[in-house]
Amino acid sequence: MSITIRRVLARTLSSSARRWKDPWPLPHTPQHIASTVTPSNVAPPQPIPRPNESIDTMRARLVYQSRKRGTLESDLLLSTFAQLSEYDKLLDESDWDIYYWATCNRTPPDRWASSPLLQKLKLHAKNEGKVVRSMPPLS
Repeated sequence: MSITIRRVLARTLSSSARRWKDPWPLPHTPQHIASTVTPSNVAPPQPIPRPNESIDTMRARLVYQSRKRGTLESDLLLSTFAQLSEYDKLLDESDWDIYYWATCNRTPPDRWASSPLLQKLKLHAKNEGKVVRSMPPLS
């Protein structure tokens, strides 16, 4: 390889990090927390009515929705924690909102601030027993 080509490659590789910042900041960094905020003028999601859904069908649906959120952090946190009462409504919220509310990195909105479910999820997220968690089976 000629000296000219090596200089061009070295210059391109070494200066690229300075020219472009990472478009995907790591979770728990101030940039990520700021970039995942749901705007306050956005109305809360309206749950899909399921008037004749059986408890077994609801449980299966919630387990599936808990595992397939879109972010591994939320999938793992939610799939190892389940309660049917308000849980269905919570799953309608944004992944990063749920995750940062549960890990106490963001203040939840009034509709969830005093929720016993969110308090239990926060305790579950602390994992004080340092339990190694894995996704439960879908069946």
